[in-house]
Amino acid sequence: MTPRIVLLDIDGTLIQCGGAGRRAMELAAKKHTGRSDVLDFRFGGLTDRLIARRALVGAAQDASESAIDALLASYLEFLPGALDSGTDYEILPGVPELVSRLRSVAALALGLGTGNLERGAEAKLAHGGLWEHFVFGGFGSDHELRDEILRIGAARGAQQLGAATAVPVFVVGDTPHDVSAARSIGACSIAVATGGFTAAELSAAGADEVVEDLRDARALERLLG
Repeated sequence: MTPRIVLLDIDGTLIQCGGAGRRAMELAAKKHTGRSDVLDFRFGGLTDRLIARRALVGAAQDASESAIDALLASYLEFLPGALDSGTDYEILPGVPELVSRLRSVAALALGLGTGNLERGAEAKLAHGGLWEHFVFGGFGSDHELRDEILRIGAARGAQQLGAATAVPVFVVGDTPHDVSAARSIGACSIAVATGGFTAAELSAAGADEVVEDLRDARALERLLG
């Protein structure tokens, strides 16, 4: 098989956290703005940094980089407790089998492409025993824009493979944001309808492949060519 890079989204793709991320972000927003209603919007496909920026702007407060950093530092403090206190954490169907299969392919670099901060990604995935499967990725702590996050993740994947030339990149996610970001870096997008978007919506967004969940053999077939 030709070398390739696979970048997996987290929330809605690998796991559902039962709202733990939102609860932690609301606590952080309350601490820094005195309000939690500033997060009354859909998080799906947004990066942590963009969510924090919107919270500060919504509260008519300073949205400087340092203010965003401070809010996100509080978010990371609240996240472990939000995960521990939740009851709806779920590893989504087909994920363990898919990850195990992809890890067994020597010519494939398996990483993350997520809007989560790296420490947030670790907390969420470690809660379900998945973090150890990933040695690289592009994260919300790398950049605020999802396409740049994927570009960074792809570059790190190429380093893992020792590739001196361009390597095909495959992005697996659950939102139209994942699809458009994949397209912007020239990657193949596999969209899974286990998040907040239907298969029809993901198909309309232009995904190269759409599956209801990652048990569908078409996802693995597309990733392995």
